[in-house]
Amino acid sequence: MCALALLAAGCGRAGSPPAVGPQPGKLPRYAVDQGFRLPDSATWKRAKARGHLVVGSKEDQPGMGEMNPATGRYSGFDVEIAKMIAASLGFDPRTQVTFKAIASANRETALQNGQIDYYVGTYTINDGRKKLVGFAGPYSIAGQRLLVRRDEKDITGPDTMSGRKICSAVGSTPYQRITEDYPKAVAVAYDSYAICVDNLLNKQVDAVTTDDTILLGYAAKKPRDMRVVGPQFSKEPYGIGLPKGDKALGRAMNAALTAREKNGDWKRAYDATLALSGVPAPRPPAVDRSLTS
Repeated sequence: MCALALLAAGCGRAGSPPAVGPQPGKLPRYAVDQGFRLPDSATWKRAKARGHLVVGSKEDQPGMGEMNPATGRYSGFDVEIAKMIAASLGFDPRTQVTFKAIASANRETALQNGQIDYYVGTYTINDGRKKLVGFAGPYSIAGQRLLVRRDEKDITGPDTMSGRKICSAVGSTPYQRITEDYPKAVAVAYDSYAICVDNLLNKQVDAVTTDDTILLGYAAKKPRDMRVVGPQFSKEPYGIGLPKGDKALGRAMNAALTAREKNGDWKRAYDATLALSGVPAPRPPAVDRSLTS
């Protein structure tokens, strides 16, 4: 039965919105720093000797990090951040970057074992993770928000969820926040956000909740059907994960982020991805230099 809490995936229609996303011709091109050198970074030196960077990413988050199974091409805002960083490190994003899908639970291990050179994939900077890996950034500040159907008038933020079916992923922090902080809402859980979105479109639930960057990606696929509403009710600073102790690489990445924000590349990347949802680019956050000091 499709009831209050944990629901079976079979209650919704299979699959997720078609992977349209930004077209390659509309994506920014990032100038490569041909003379860049970073001899103090072991990670950079290994990549240079290899001839290319290996970057960890998500493969199932529309608008942020998504892999097209037909072409193997990765797209999304996180992917664009990874590309502009690569260009600043002296690598051509078109020919010298290999993306590797890494599940959230395996990110720290992949960085520690050298499977990837750095990771860009809705990776929140927090104290627990800083004990295991290094970070540069943040390059974006996400927060929990709500995705609703385009014609929804009554749900405008977290204070208007009473009695409404609010969907999130099983075991996720956003789901826990709904059940604990908003008990008057009807919390609904599926195995993935894609299933939540399918059921939103089918009118089986009233809203989907998680980080707004993820929701903006879904809205960008079907902007005539869905929109993101209300204020953020959490704070998630997204950073670039890198091997712990490689301070030189972190400082170079922070410098790259600052420069790419200043020259407009950051906004161009946002405009080609998340802005397709109809939400304009926010002001990018200042990098936290204490992460690499």
